[in-house]
Amino acid sequence: MTPDQREGVVENAKYLRNVRPVDPEEISEYVDGQPHPAVVKQVLREEAASLALVEREDGTFVPVEDGTVTPTFRGVEAFPPEYATALGDLLVERFGPDWHRGESGDNLRATIRRLKEDYFRNNPVEYDDLAALGYAIYHLPDNYAVVQYVLHELAEAGQLDRHLRILDVGAGVGGPALGIHDYLAESEETLVEYDAVEPSPAADVFDHLVAETGRNFHPTLHRTTAEAFEPAGKFDVVLFANVLNELDDPGAVLTRSLDFLAEDGTLLAIEPADRETAIGLREVERAVADEAGTATVFAPTLRLWPGERPTDRGWSFDVKPDLAVPPFQRKLDEGERAGDTGTGTDTGGTTAGGERDAASGEFVNVDVQFAYSILRTDGLRKAEFTADADRSAKMADMERHVTERVDLVAVKLSHSLAEGDQNPVFKVGDGSEATDHFAVLTNETSLNGDLRTADYGDLLAFERVLVLWNDDEEAYNLVVDEETVVDGVPV
Repeated sequence: MTPDQREGVVENAKYLRNVRPVDPEEISEYVDGQPHPAVVKQVLREEAASLALVEREDGTFVPVEDGTVTPTFRGVEAFPPEYATALGDLLVERFGPDWHRGESGDNLRATIRRLKEDYFRNNPVEYDDLAALGYAIYHLPDNYAVVQYVLHELAEAGQLDRHLRILDVGAGVGGPALGIHDYLAESEETLVEYDAVEPSPAADVFDHLVAETGRNFHPTLHRTTAEAFEPAGKFDVVLFANVLNELDDPGAVLTRSLDFLAEDGTLLAIEPADRETAIGLREVERAVADEAGTATVFAPTLRLWPGERPTDRGWSFDVKPDLAVPPFQRKLDEGERAGDTGTGTDTGGTTAGGERDAASGEFVNVDVQFAYSILRTDGLRKAEFTADADRSAKMADMERHVTERVDLVAVKLSHSLAEGDQNPVFKVGDGSEATDHFAVLTNETSLNGDLRTADYGDLLAFERVLVLWNDDEEAYNLVVDEETVVDGVPV
């Protein structure tokens, strides 16, 4: 198609979009030389973002509707088979059909072990093509799931438009991109412009997997570093998924990225739940939101007291149901447990429902546990609540209340941390704490049961909670017993 014909397609689409659905066959008749409708359709797909058009199943294009995404999300049970097949194709192409056995299987397992060790020791991670594939085998499913749970926080608050510009900094092998695509695919038709920044060989895996996404998801891959990336325009969402811990100066990169946001845009930062990376995320969050004051925490670690900031260790993470074991993890794990005999014997790895069984080993990773921070530059918070000193005790002043019963407001910042049959224990915070605070449910009643049933990140009001000091943990215990009332605070 000539430049003049392309311009003719665009100009006709601009006119027709305001009149009726844009039909490639109709536009073909209006353009000099009458290019084939299939060629016209391809041009419309390429220009859909600039024209704000979504492609319908019948092949016509219509303007993306105004308004926000209506969430239909109910959680993630499994990594989709079409993406598993795409990754399997890459592995077969690289190593052959028995990629999980012999030398290739040994090399992949050694690579995953090294990646896990580097993460554990907080060492720099270098990605060659083998490391990218190993990372995809081990982390693609959980990355796919985690981003959907975090994105859901925005959708529930009505903060996801149907036309979205998303920047994924450190896009890796594509787990977050696939997760975002599928989350939005469950809602009304959305138009997504997805810019992915990834300088490593992981970009090759990203490119292959994201080719499986739908017609209204428009990815652009930038093979450069986060520090060197120069955006064109503003973004509704800027995403850092499992990348801040790998940067030399994450605070500086995060601060710079805030300038990439639209006025009502959101920055999502996600890290693994382990102690070092989760605490590291809170340190970056506090540097940006509290020290620099360039952003507001939308969720989950709300600052409830004006002028106060948290200075505790900040280890806080969410936990969601495990995923079904994906076939590529099962194959690599079984290759190890079978000693790479090459017999092809299926030794199990999942139950009929897809759960991890007792024989599954170190190469099965279906845990969905993560720390996250959602930041805004417009001051918006998930719960627009300000604590009142006349009605609530402040965690910064909790020392003066030891052995007393007090009222307070706090955010639930963990699932139960207790083991076995012990009383449920939950980390809580109000944004002023210098020391960890744990709510201990010693006697559940109909009046305090909200503590147990509330979700991670929910705001709770406590009445007559007993304050004790825990020498072993060097923390405050807020004892919730038969005298205590706990209610969820509407947001």
